[in-house]
Amino acid sequence: MATLEGIFDDGELPLADDARRSAEAWLVHLAHERGAAVNTLSAYERDLRQFLGWLRGELGHAPCLADLARLDAKRFRAFMAARRRAGAQSRSLARTMSALRVFFRWLEAQEITRNRSLLQVAMPKVPHGIPKPLTVEKAAAVMDGGAGAELDWVMARDAAVLLLLYGSGLRISEALGLLRKDAPLDGRDVLRITGKGGKERLVPVLPVTQAAVARYLALCPYPLAADGPLFLGAKGGQLSPRIVQLLMERMREGLGLPETATPHALRHSFATHLLSAGADLRQIQELLGHASLSTTQVYTEVDRTRLLAVYDKAHPRA
Repeated sequence: MATLEGIFDDGELPLADDARRSAEAWLVHLAHERGAAVNTLSAYERDLRQFLGWLRGELGHAPCLADLARLDAKRFRAFMAARRRAGAQSRSLARTMSALRVFFRWLEAQEITRNRSLLQVAMPKVPHGIPKPLTVEKAAAVMDGGAGAELDWVMARDAAVLLLLYGSGLRISEALGLLRKDAPLDGRDVLRITGKGGKERLVPVLPVTQAAVARYLALCPYPLAADGPLFLGAKGGQLSPRIVQLLMERMREGLGLPETATPHALRHSFATHLLSAGADLRQIQELLGHASLSTTQVYTEVDRTRLLAVYDKAHPRA
């Protein structure tokens, strides 16, 4: 479950007391009743803060609930136009719109205030993109990049994390959120993962991953509490996602990987390579923890693109 620690790190929300209490209650609701991830909470709080800060400048005072109830579609469009002029892209604007819609729906559901003007504002069109996985060869090169892991505990740790991302399709937050008591060692070939929205799923763990985790545990110089994090940073605290991102940046240079080679690209590679090998789309959906099959179907576009590229290269009349 997400917590609100660190969410309100920029001072109070730019609101009058009644509206501020409602906004904070909404974020608490998202965290404790909806099970929203910390990153989601941060994004929603940031989106709401940007809107309310802009609105305060427009009104000349901190908005109260009565001000929120009087907002019309023109005012919302003016805010989106201001964000666009400031350089916000369509994807960011769409997320902001979604956050505001969720907020106003909650205000109405709680019978705090009612304003449906935002529904009259069209959502920004987000360019359709598809995941950019690594090739099988490039993914193998990343997995083999842990040379020296037999002796160096940091390299052993990095190898274990990367194998969980590619071998089990975990998100980086899921891999780094594992506890020591949940370590996938010999005899535990399945992990129970709690993903976005509190959705649980079972994911397989390869023997090579089990061996890598065991190697890391044998070399780690710090004591690991059963209920503490499995993966530690150089100073003994929980490993930061940024460290894994920097690792992939170094690998991009050393292995000649594309700019799209990020930790999350390993999850994309996991799904795409399974699909290419004949895995069922429903099974991949379960392994990835997607709530909707439509989210998983994007990988069929990746695979189709690859097949067409092979066709164009190989067919004598292409």
